Amino acid sequence: MTAPIETTGAQTDAQPEAVLEGVEAKKIEGRSLGQIAWTRFKRDKVAVAGGIIVVLLILIAALSRPLQSMLGLDPNAFNQDLIDPNTSLPKGDFGGMSWDHPLGVEPKFGRDILARILEGSWVSLVVAFGATILSNAIGVVLGLVAGYYGGRVDTIVSRLMDTFLAFPLLLFAIAISATLQGGAFGLEGLPLHITVLIFVIGFFNWPYMGRIVRGQTLALREREFIDASRGMGAGGPYVLFKELLPNLVAPIIVYSTLLIPTNIIFEASLSFLGVGIQPPQASWGGMLNQAVDFFEVDPQYMIVPGLAIFITVLAFNLLGDGLRDALDPRSR
Repeated sequence: MTAPIETTGAQTDAQPEAVLEGVEAKKIEGRSLGQIAWTRFKRDKVAVAGGIIVVLLILIAALSRPLQSMLGLDPNAFNQDLIDPNTSLPKGDFGGMSWDHPLGVEPKFGRDILARILEGSWVSLVVAFGATILSNAIGVVLGLVAGYYGGRVDTIVSRLMDTFLAFPLLLFAIAISATLQGGAFGLEGLPLHITVLIFVIGFFNWPYMGRIVRGQTLALREREFIDASRGMGAGGPYVLFKELLPNLVAPIIVYSTLLIPTNIIFEASLSFLGVGIQPPQASWGGMLNQAVDFFEVDPQYMIVPGLAIFITVLAFNLLGDGLRDALDPRSR
């Protein structure tokens, strides 16, 4: 028989050195859903680039007036000395580009294009963000109510959505904007035009957000945490805004980032048709409208505002796609 091996207390309590080093070197920590989403978002370089451009555009729009003062630009200053009196076209190549006017000047009046692009940026973003907030406020509330209560309430709200979606939105927006051009609600001029555009675009676009929120609410209302909340005596408003709404933040954010560029294009379209932002206030759609008569002889004047709209819309779409992939746990 083999004699039993005696072990000391120190040997019994000893742990493998590799195990001890591994425990001390790296501690396992849990991550929140926000941290996981941020990690996934950072891996998407295209979405990150879109997000950077969006931040820069927002900063440019917010600081457009200080930037114009710093650069010595005036969006409404005429520079007739830069215009050929025989052709009404800018003197020089590429639409009159120079160190003083990096993007050239517009035909006929000679106003600086860079200054008008900067001035039009805050108008487009204010209208787009304002209309998106209005659409979200109406769509989220009605979508939550329809999806949670169901039955007759869901039928009424769903038919209301169908009715709004059946409107010829562009024609309706043109009619309302044209009717309210003179003055309304104690407003006139630029504040009136911006308010009318936000109302028209936002009020008639809410069914898209409403349908998304309604569909998500129908799936969430059968979950265990909703049953538990109702079992503990929680009322409808508490369940809607304390239990359901926090779980809908991700799709609301994603759809909002995709709705903003649509609203930018809508505002530019109305201004292009002459029922949006009115001159002399600069707007990207208005610049395109004025460039129609000169695009064959001075394409610079149409290319610059067209590129501004294209880059802005593309950046928001890339950001929205990246957020959708980052916030969706089923995507890879």
